[in-house]
Amino acid sequence: MSFPQLPSRHATSGPERAPHRAFYYAMGLTAEEIARPIVGVVSSWNEAAPCNIALKRQAEVAKRGVIAGGGTPREFTTITVTDGIAMGHAGMKASLVSRETIADSVELTVRGHCYDALVGIAGCDKSLPGLMLAMVRLDVPSIFLFGGSIMPGRYKDRDVTVLDVFEAVGSYAAGGITLDELTALEKVACPGAGACGGQYTANSMAYVSEAIGLALPGSASPPATYESRDAFAERSGQVVMDLVRSGLRPRQIVTRKSLENAAAVVAATGGSTNATLHLPAIAHEAGISFDLFDVAEVFKRTPLIADLKPGGKYLAKDVHDIGGVSIVLKSLLDGGFLHGDCITVTGKTLAENLADVVIPENQKVVMPVSQAISQTGGLVGLRGNLAPDGAVVKVAGLKHLTHSGPARVFDSEDDCFAAVMERRYTAGDVLVIRYEGPVGGPGMREMLSTTSAIYGQGLGETVALITDGRFSGATRGMCIGHVGPEAAMGGAIGLLRDGDIIDIDASAGTLSVRLTDEELVARRAEWTPRKTDFQSGAIWRYAQTVGPARNGAVVHPGGKAETHVYADA
Repeated sequence: MSFPQLPSRHATSGPERAPHRAFYYAMGLTAEEIARPIVGVVSSWNEAAPCNIALKRQAEVAKRGVIAGGGTPREFTTITVTDGIAMGHAGMKASLVSRETIADSVELTVRGHCYDALVGIAGCDKSLPGLMLAMVRLDVPSIFLFGGSIMPGRYKDRDVTVLDVFEAVGSYAAGGITLDELTALEKVACPGAGACGGQYTANSMAYVSEAIGLALPGSASPPATYESRDAFAERSGQVVMDLVRSGLRPRQIVTRKSLENAAAVVAATGGSTNATLHLPAIAHEAGISFDLFDVAEVFKRTPLIADLKPGGKYLAKDVHDIGGVSIVLKSLLDGGFLHGDCITVTGKTLAENLADVVIPENQKVVMPVSQAISQTGGLVGLRGNLAPDGAVVKVAGLKHLTHSGPARVFDSEDDCFAAVMERRYTAGDVLVIRYEGPVGGPGMREMLSTTSAIYGQGLGETVALITDGRFSGATRGMCIGHVGPEAAMGGAIGLLRDGDIIDIDASAGTLSVRLTDEELVARRAEWTPRKTDFQSGAIWRYAQTVGPARNGAVVHPGGKAETHVYADA
């Protein structure tokens, strides 16, 4: 089959491209292989953390699938910043920034070498949306593959994850456990390769990949160490060649309806609040308006049906054991909470993919919507005079949905964490961490170390925390992030003072401070912008271009501004 219109022809066809072909011959390719569609196989493989160490194997298998499908694979890698290691110190400022670097690096590699299609394999939090951003931005035939979650660790006859270790730090500081117990836990919590095992950001975005239609059905749930992942990798390579032939591209798959499906699966599983950043960013690449409030509307109408950590009992492996993400999707579809007519990478609609799926009985991991844990999803959008541009809270597992109390204000996570470790707060307080937004951080740090320490000290249900930064998907408790406008942009969170009474109502979706409009105006007149310590380099550059969290913290004009799409060779 001839492929005269593919981007690779710019680098491989005609006498004038002899020097280009010489480089391919140098790598052992034949004339026939050079003439085939050239498929980039990108992974975020590295040795930074267990999330990524199994990806190289899966990329090799995906390449075999591309070859079997009639293409020529070209493997490359992109970076990751692994949140578990970046957490709790200034390294976390690099985390959200890395999402853009991942997308940009893939775009530049594909553009520079004129690749015709993509298989993207990711393991750690920001690498999943980063690769999806690149796929939609380039709009070449693409398939996403999650590298798989980690197996649970075992400690004192119970399953544990890295979240247990973060919370144990707080428990140790409060005298609840000994140093020997903390050390024993840290050595067994993460037994091998794979992303964090709860419904944290990596697994949330993996479920999104199936719900939105960019991944093969069933591919998101097998743990990283399972050899069944290889079958999905090989099949992904084969199917991407089917997409090259059919011309089905990401922007035909990523639509307003499929974005709503993606938001629904996050809500239904009590997933990560980070989805309210990543889904608007993916939409932005396609030129679709879909902000935090649009995501929150889907959250509000979607039932919580999966009992997953951190708010629930079970782990990603347990979902796999009952049939995988398809069980969640089937339950939502049967209940009328998904758009079944959305096309997917299989060439079939979501409903067609799920036609033969049966929800297993005698299990409590994923329920039919008629037996939902809650009639509204595990996440809630908030708005009020403290957050005119919105905020988000994970309510899955919360015992109380309202909280009022005096503000304890900190201008960085580090200051708040120190106060928590020294027990300089009391039940009823609202801890405020500001100047941690996309611009003010810069980089919008996660606060898992702080929130986990609070839980470890036994006060997770009695205090609240609000921030213009964000939270790990592993965070639990009355923790409200993405408060906008952020403090660095003159938002109300930057005007708070110790003792101001803050009212939170996750049932009504409100976040407010008991100050009049006149008082806020007067304080704003006294407010002055702050400079950060990042006055050069990648994080400085990010701060100059990043937009508000409400719109996904994006850094360029997106699909609406395009006059040409890369894939239109």
